[in-house]
Amino acid sequence: MDAFIAVHQPQWDRLDRLASRRRLSAAEADEMLVLYQRASTHLSMIQAVEPDSPVAAQLSARIGRARAHLTGTGENAFTATAYFFTQALPVAFYRLRWLTVFIAAAFIGLAAATGYWIHHHPQIDLIMPEAAREQYAQEDFVNYYSEHPSSAFASQVWTNNAWIAAQCVAFGVTGIWPIAILGLNAVNLGVAAGVMYEQDAAASFWLNILPHGLMEMTAVFVAAAAGLRIFWSWVAPGQKRRLTSVAEEARRLITVALGLCLVLLISGIVEGFVTPAPWPDWLRIGIGALVLAAYWAYALVLGRRAHQAGVSGDLGRYDSGNHELTA
Repeated sequence: MDAFIAVHQPQWDRLDRLASRRRLSAAEADEMLVLYQRASTHLSMIQAVEPDSPVAAQLSARIGRARAHLTGTGENAFTATAYFFTQALPVAFYRLRWLTVFIAAAFIGLAAATGYWIHHHPQIDLIMPEAAREQYAQEDFVNYYSEHPSSAFASQVWTNNAWIAAQCVAFGVTGIWPIAILGLNAVNLGVAAGVMYEQDAAASFWLNILPHGLMEMTAVFVAAAAGLRIFWSWVAPGQKRRLTSVAEEARRLITVALGLCLVLLISGIVEGFVTPAPWPDWLRIGIGALVLAAYWAYALVLGRRAHQAGVSGDLGRYDSGNHELTA
C-alpha cells in the first residue's frame, strides 16, 4: 500500500490542484478528466484491499471535488428564485403588455355598455325588482366587503382569483375559456354598475371597486392574455409543428400563473384590509393605484431589460429537452 501511494500520490495531488482552480484551459480540462478516471481506478483498487482505510476516504473526497468541478453542481435555490423574479416573470408580463391592454379595453367597453343598458332600461323592474335594487345598492354591495373578518375574506378572495387566473392560462389553449370568463365578469360588473347608478349610489360603487379592482382585474386580463397567446401558438405555429409551438409557448407563459398568484395575493390583501377600512377615500384609491403602478413598472422596466438581454422565459435546454431542427 505504501508503495502504491508513493507511485500515484503526485497524480492525486495534481488532480486536487486542478479541481481547486476556478477556470481551466482546454488542455487542463482534458488532463483533469484523465486524472479523474485514473484516480477512480486507483480508488477501486484500494477499496478491494483496504476498504476502510484513511487513504480510500481521502482519495474519495478528492474524486468528489473533481467530479463536481467537471460536471457542475445544481443551481443554487436563491439564484434560481432571483432569476425567476428578475428575468423570467417580468419578461413574460412584458410580452403580454399590448394584448393585456387590448383585453382591458374590450372588457371595460362591454361592462360600460351593459351598465348603460341596465341603467336606461325602460323595464328594469323585469330584470331586478325595485326592492331588490334598493337592498343591493344600500346594503348588499357594501356589506360584501365587510361581513367577514378581513384575514378570512382576503384569503378567500385570493384563492378564488388565483384559481380563475390559473384556469385562464391552462385552458386558454381552447381559445374559448378566457373569453367566456371575461365576458361573464364584464356583464356582471356592468349589471352591478347599472343598478348602483340607477339607485344614485355611483360614488359608493367606485369607492368600493377601485382600491382592489385596479390590480385584481389587471391580473385577470394578464392571465387571459397568456391563455390566448398559447391558443394562438397552435393556430399560427409558423415554421414549427403545432405541438412544438404550443409546448414552447406554454413553457414560457406558465410562469404567468405562478407570478399572478403573488400579484393576486397583494390584491386580496387590499380587498380584505383596505377596501372596507374607514380611511379617507383618496388614501384607499391611492393604495390601489400605487399597487397597479408598481406592477406596470415591474413589467415594463425589468421585462424590457430582460427582453433586450434575450431572455425568453423558457426552461433551459436540459429541462425542456431536445429541440427539433426546422428548415
